[in-house]
Amino acid sequence: MLIFFSPLFIILFIVCFIETGKPLFLQNRIGKFKRPFTLYKFRTMKVNTPSMASHLVNDKLITNFGRLIRSLKLDELPQLINVINGEMSLIGPRPCLFNQEALIKEREIFEIFSVKPGITGLAQIKGVDMSDPKKLTMLDKQMIDSLSLKSYFIYLLLTFIGKGIGDRIINK
Repeated sequence: MLIFFSPLFIILFIVCFIETGKPLFLQNRIGKFKRPFTLYKFRTMKVNTPSMASHLVNDKLITNFGRLIRSLKLDELPQLINVINGEMSLIGPRPCLFNQEALIKEREIFEIFSVKPGITGLAQIKGVDMSDPKKLTMLDKQMIDSLSLKSYFIYLLLTFIGKGIGDRIINK
């Protein structure tokens, strides 16, 4: 997939570089068995934006091009590197930040950290973001317990055709 998307990757890299000077955004996230890893994304927010969940960030911090690539979910494309590195899967629960304590507690109860995090999954397709830890965890658990080869490809297909809304942004 990385080879297939490489022309788009290069174009997005150049445009993000022109807009911010730092096209890639690197952030420590929680992986399988709560091991830390560095998540790669295209930068969609201004360079000095605090490291916090997207649903807590003011929308004025999102760059002009960032709005577009977020709406198309193209900011997630560099996470294919995380998949190649074995830190993530295409399908799985979205990796959370270390400061998302309520979500971490919920995920510990339901053993969500026993699987690799993913680029997309059931919660994203249903439009549930990290602002509702209980609901997100229940959808993650449902996905993990019922995941099959068929549902794996259905989640991929639904993501490619634009299902889900991504993280809510605070409009201020």
